[in-house]
Amino acid sequence: MTEPLGVAVIGTGHWGGHYVRLIGQVAGARPVVVCDTDPGKLVSIGQRFPGVRVTTDLADALADPAVHAAVICTPASTHAAVAQTCLAAGKHILVEKPITTRSEDAAALIDTAAAAGLVLMVGHTFLFNPSVLKVRELIRRPGLGKIHYLYSRRTNLGPIRRDVNAMWDLASHDVSIFNFMLEAVPEWVSAVGARVLNGRQEDVGFAALGYPHGVVAHIHVSWADPNKVREVVVVAANQRIVMNDMDPQESVRVFERGVEPHPTAPLNGAGGIDDFPMTLRDGDIISPRIEPSEPLRNQVEHFIECARSGRLPATDGAAGRDVVRVLEAIDRSIAENGAPKPVVPRRRAMNGGGRMRGALVARSPR
Repeated sequence: MTEPLGVAVIGTGHWGGHYVRLIGQVAGARPVVVCDTDPGKLVSIGQRFPGVRVTTDLADALADPAVHAAVICTPASTHAAVAQTCLAAGKHILVEKPITTRSEDAAALIDTAAAAGLVLMVGHTFLFNPSVLKVRELIRRPGLGKIHYLYSRRTNLGPIRRDVNAMWDLASHDVSIFNFMLEAVPEWVSAVGARVLNGRQEDVGFAALGYPHGVVAHIHVSWADPNKVREVVVVAANQRIVMNDMDPQESVRVFERGVEPHPTAPLNGAGGIDDFPMTLRDGDIISPRIEPSEPLRNQVEHFIECARSGRLPATDGAAGRDVVRVLEAIDRSIAENGAPKPVVPRRRAMNGGGRMRGALVARSPR
């Protein structure tokens, strides 16, 4: 492909305008058309981006011969239908998280994209955040020790969604981050939620996730907390790593402190803690240097490169489907007041909605 990749942006919600801006800045791409069912929102888009066509008709946007790919940032409950329509029109797609609200629909999108040789990418933006990437780099280095557990907090006053609860809206970020860092999917979840704002959806939630090898994680999300927090913590035998996305100066800090059983400690015993001698480690607090960059821009650049080259995205459909399966299990657990629920295991075979065999073949502009 030699000419710029023409992109349609479907939906002008919170992120729509940002996508139009960034696509216009990334080499090898250009925004062609923006589609939204609300004409009033399109007026604003037209004023900000006078060179971009606007329409309320999805079929009209996808029929434009200059459009080769689409970014979908409509409400989550519409993702499956809109994404299928875009794939049927032969467009590579980047769909905002969650990929769908049902894992069956996610699997169907994976199969459709694979059969058509199209790129399917999910907008798990935090996986393009340099702070998250730094934490993953740190936990893969020698010296961390065994990971004991992880936890995250993601709170703020709204924005409140109408079609999904706070777990689907906010915890989807943290599930994707934990899966990415641990390179695994939880085996079970236990979750509780509350509707403190008297809405139809849970606006506060707490979830425990059980990963392989005995690693546990905890997620707290809220639309009703006046203190905005974006925090991920990894606690291991030798280090504690804290990512605070609200701190632009020291977004990642490494505490070289830890505790683990002494090598001579018995595996079992009936006595108190004195029967289990511990090794304490107390060292420095380190703030690693992180080159700042805009996560959404990094995500857009990755999508454009994948759509142009046929490369499998880092956040492909299978990664998005895994997150949806965890969120489905969380919903089942909330419905039963925290009863543990298994997460449907990943299917590796192609006919189970798995990853594509071989490289993707990107379609050339028509």
